[in-house]
Amino acid sequence: MVLCLFSHFLGKAQAEKKSFTVKFTTEKIMADGILDESAWETAESAKDYWEYFPLDSVQARKQSEIKILYDDKNLYVGIKAYSSGKNYATQSLQRDFRGSGSDSFSLVFDTFNDGTNAFLFGINPYGVRREALIANGGAGEDDFTLSWDVKWKGDAKIYDDYFTAEMIIPLTSLKFEEGGTKWRFNSYRIETQSNERSTWTRIPQNQLIYNLAFMGDILFEKPLGKSRTPFAIIPYVNGINARDFDNNENLDNFKVGADAKISIGNSLNLDLTLNPDFSTVEVDNFITNLTRFEIALPERRQFFIDNNDLFASFGNGFDFSPFFSRRIGIARDTVGNTIENNIIGGVRLSGKLTNDTRIGLLNIQTAEDLDNRIPSNNNTMLAVQQRVFSRSNIGVFFINKESFKNYDFVDREDEYNRVVGVDYNLASKDNTWNGSFITHKSFQPDDNVGNFASSALIRYNTRKLNVFAKGTFIDEDFRSDLGFVRRTDLFKTLLSLERVFWPRKGIVQNHALRSFTNIRWSPSMDFKNTDYDLQYSYEVQFNNQSQARIEYTNTYTFLFDSFDPTRTEGAVPLPADQNYHYNSVQAGYRSDQRKLFSYDIRSTLGHFFNGNRFSMEGSMTMRFQPKASISLQFNYDQIDLPEPYSSANIWLVSPRMDLTFSKSIFWSTLVQYSNQRDNLGINSRLQWRFAPLSDLFIVYNDNYSVNVFAPRFRSINLKLSYWLNI
Repeated sequence: MVLCLFSHFLGKAQAEKKSFTVKFTTEKIMADGILDESAWETAESAKDYWEYFPLDSVQARKQSEIKILYDDKNLYVGIKAYSSGKNYATQSLQRDFRGSGSDSFSLVFDTFNDGTNAFLFGINPYGVRREALIANGGAGEDDFTLSWDVKWKGDAKIYDDYFTAEMIIPLTSLKFEEGGTKWRFNSYRIETQSNERSTWTRIPQNQLIYNLAFMGDILFEKPLGKSRTPFAIIPYVNGINARDFDNNENLDNFKVGADAKISIGNSLNLDLTLNPDFSTVEVDNFITNLTRFEIALPERRQFFIDNNDLFASFGNGFDFSPFFSRRIGIARDTVGNTIENNIIGGVRLSGKLTNDTRIGLLNIQTAEDLDNRIPSNNNTMLAVQQRVFSRSNIGVFFINKESFKNYDFVDREDEYNRVVGVDYNLASKDNTWNGSFITHKSFQPDDNVGNFASSALIRYNTRKLNVFAKGTFIDEDFRSDLGFVRRTDLFKTLLSLERVFWPRKGIVQNHALRSFTNIRWSPSMDFKNTDYDLQYSYEVQFNNQSQARIEYTNTYTFLFDSFDPTRTEGAVPLPADQNYHYNSVQAGYRSDQRKLFSYDIRSTLGHFFNGNRFSMEGSMTMRFQPKASISLQFNYDQIDLPEPYSSANIWLVSPRMDLTFSKSIFWSTLVQYSNQRDNLGINSRLQWRFAPLSDLFIVYNDNYSVNVFAPRFRSINLKLSYWLNI
């Protein structure tokens, strides 16, 4: 009888939606991490956290408590989090920490109550802060963006068996409805010493811990007023000393520019940029590409980050995306090398028109480069997204890339490229079902017939069963010059089935069997089957957060064009119009990321086209917390093809060192060696954050040709940027 009553009340507690009241205060609060202000005694608490890992059906062993107050200018957050001791794990003292192997406490605010977008603010026991944007309901790992920056204050203090933290978040750093009295809210915590993750609102483990389908409410004691967001201007100066040794050129330069951020009402952002400079962005990681297709790299430039999902989430991601912001500011020279294309200026308006309607407008002008036969282009995108039902939406867009000047080196078909489309994105209330239905069409000079790209996908996600199905069609003449299209002339079906098992005891947290089928046809060749991948895998997640995986893949490839997977200069490529069948096995293991030393390693063995392949890739990290870490990423591919085709041993080795002298001075050095590119690259960056979001950078870049060990390109940048609120 007692057990029945307990089960009844436990089920009721799980079903009830949590909420608490945020009280208005007039008391001054200092963000020193010590909860000694009397106002905290009057605040209501958010407590009774649920365990998310290793179980998701019990109360957290190490409980936490949150209190939130507000006035006309700020939100004030007080946190008390119980722990097993003082041995907290952290990657470094640098802002925007990440990783499940670090202690952290995060708060998620869905300020428009739409279950689609949210703001995240986090802090760790050392008082290191981070902020992030969550898009698309937090359904995938790509929907979490730490590149976003905004001004706020926070600190923490460590005690024997708990730590406390305080945050002061300006209301000007958030977007919300004027007069609103309720926000959807959740928070989650990673506690490494007891190997526990917990959330205020219970979230099932088959969903990501920041998924926006599972949230409670915070209720404001009196309605929120109008946001008084200041006008922010971010000027910079950058002195560059650079030399191109390959062409024997000095490329010294001095650049001045600025970004500006203007709030329009409570819900819209206006971003302006003039002669922007992205030289202090971290360099991209080298990637060994053994495929025939281009690889998309993530956007890291601050101007494009805010509300970036409104522009970049159209399309189905892997196969085609009509807008890929990294196309802007990048071009190819006369011999096909990728080079920087200066941006003259741009404007970007994005945000909410109403609670259910979002709008985005972007216009950027790039500079001409006559020496490299690169025209000046105007790049425009208009996007509108309308929420339907509880968490779904319909989006429409128009993209135009056009040269308004006649250039004799621009072909007729490249004078402009326009793309229009509509996307319906499905997300059920509890995120069991999600998917999308998409149709896009492109227009080029003298080519307006056909040119469609369409996709439909559906995903069913429960604790024990995950099903994913997708169909994609891309016409051979479909183009999106501002987008990312992996391949055209494609009809593709994909089906993934996964069964997850959850043992009640033992060292295994869960294990899963998965089958994955990916088949591609060519519509222009009477739907000839050109590729397929049949994949079967088994994965084990252990209670100590380590993982193991084994995978078997059967592959078929029809080569349209000749192709050398080793990309060896002067090599004989594999011939076109040939069929290749090959199999491979991959095994991998990732260690417990909470440890000071952790690693992730994978190996592939099998056939490859008409030859054989052995690959080993992985990473190792050693932390000297909280101030230093040394890591090594490596990738080795041994490709053995029969004569006369090329065989190769391809190495990619990337050691990295990060030092955080304090919470404001950081030094990182990345070395990348690739024998496929014949390049040894060094990027060393010293950053001093002398004021909130204001930095002094010294950046050293060096590139050497390894075969003759001669310098190729070297630069030193001294850059100063300052975030000024007016």
